[in-house]
Amino acid sequence: MSRDLIAKSINLNDLSNYQKDSIVSQAILNKKAGTITFFAFDKGRSLSEHTAPFDALAYLIDGEAQITIAGKQNKVKKGEIIIMPANKPHSLKAIKRFKMLLVMIKSN
Repeated sequence: MSRDLIAKSINLNDLSNYQKDSIVSQAILNKKAGTITFFAFDKGRSLSEHTAPFDALAYLIDGEAQITIAGKQNKVKKGEIIIMPANKPHSLKAIKRFKMLLVMIKSN
């Protein structure tokens, strides 16, 4: 957990700037029950198809992403959320550069 984020109000969009041709990530909370991670994807950057053993919620803070879950493509835009179910293959690609908060719940 980032100590400089504890007990203070922050603007999620200000956690990190975009970096050219990169994906930036910052752990916000990492607990037994789950994790909260901030990501900033430059346009065209992607995470290849993978699975996770737990449900995850992606909340787009800025931009636009294509999030494919079990073969179904979803366009997700600023202010929208999508839930990626446990054990279902999913991938992410930045249609436009985007920032997101990923919340993973480590429970069945």
